[in-house]
Amino acid sequence: MRIHPPDLLLRKLLVPDSKLPDRVKEHAAECSRCSRKLKRLHLQQFLAFADYEKALSAGARKLRDLTAAYTRERTDAPGLISELLKHPPERRLILVHNHPRFHTWGVFERLLEMSPLESSRDAAVSEELARLALTLADQLDESVYGDEAIEDLRGRAWAYLGNARRVQSDLYGAQEALKRSLLHLRRGTRDPWERAIWLDLKGSLLRAQRHFDQALRLLKRSLTLFVALGDEHRAGRTLVNMDNVYHHAGRPEEGIPLLYRALELIDPEQEPRLVLMARHNLADNLADAGRFMEAQRLSIQARPLYRHFNEPLVRHRRCWVEAKIARGLGQTIMAETLLLTARAGFMEQAASYDLALVSLELAALYSGQGRAAEVKQLAEQLVPYFSSQQIQREALAAFQLWHQAVQSEAAEADMAVRVAKALRGASHEPQESL
Repeated sequence: MRIHPPDLLLRKLLVPDSKLPDRVKEHAAECSRCSRKLKRLHLQQFLAFADYEKALSAGARKLRDLTAAYTRERTDAPGLISELLKHPPERRLILVHNHPRFHTWGVFERLLEMSPLESSRDAAVSEELARLALTLADQLDESVYGDEAIEDLRGRAWAYLGNARRVQSDLYGAQEALKRSLLHLRRGTRDPWERAIWLDLKGSLLRAQRHFDQALRLLKRSLTLFVALGDEHRAGRTLVNMDNVYHHAGRPEEGIPLLYRALELIDPEQEPRLVLMARHNLADNLADAGRFMEAQRLSIQARPLYRHFNEPLVRHRRCWVEAKIARGLGQTIMAETLLLTARAGFMEQAASYDLALVSLELAALYSGQGRAAEVKQLAEQLVPYFSSQQIQREALAAFQLWHQAVQSEAAEADMAVRVAKALRGASHEPQESL
């Protein structure tokens, strides 16, 4: 009885340059049974490879179709959102919920791109855009877009909603939104980029809650992730955020190198307002650090951006920084004029936090000139602000001490500056910057 090689050995004969004993090769060539089996195995292998190629081809076609669909959705998104925003806010939610043509990934992404850009201009609009995105997330087809990918963007929407609440001084609401955001992110893809965004926004909330050291720890982790992922623009944004922490902690000089680095990383085409914010904050920090010539140079370089974003609060904050620089350079008449202009603007805009700080700066200028009557008037005008706001005890105590000293004409020239520093550290600032 002849012993036929097993199928495993015969399959090896189909592999080029297979190292098998000569007797196995000779047997397969001479034995009609093994020869037929070898041909059958070869055919099976060929058909399997053909099926594999067919599957690859089908997968490639599906990928091309999906890519084309996403491109089409992203192209259509701006028009759909423009149409959506023409309706009153209460109708927008109904449209997003009920009309399938809004139920696309492109619209979802676009809403999430717009929300954070609005936070510094109008936090209420930023919050509404995040809410629209959350409503849309419930309508998206998980079988098309993937449930984990939808969870990622749902988590980001909650984070942006929380950020908008923070800017509107709703710190409890912001904290709850960020908690919900984290729950959704944990159900998602665990994308480190999404995690970095969450850390950045949580850092902003901790800054507003005056937990400065914790805020810096989270922001440094966010920065590390963005750098590792190669997202230079986001890394630059996080550096600006870190500077805000140092500014409100009363350590503006520590933010100066961060802002210089941020300006190297930020993409001006992607977010020109962020460039202005970085330049403005840098000039402000330099002035606070006594580096007035450097601050003046930065302020001059930012003039085209100031003109581009010619909004009331931007104009008033520009006046304020230029007043600091003028005072530092000994141009006291110009400094007073600019401070009075900024103060009148903040009063008109009902920007009470900025109004209080610029009034204290004006009081410091008057104190240095021995103008006790004007200082008393400013101190009295600030009493309602410090009485009505939920000011931290240290800042309130600093103001009361200064107010008493002003009344008895015993106030030192730098006392108003110390009150301003205490107020910055104690307030959860209703606005962020430009």
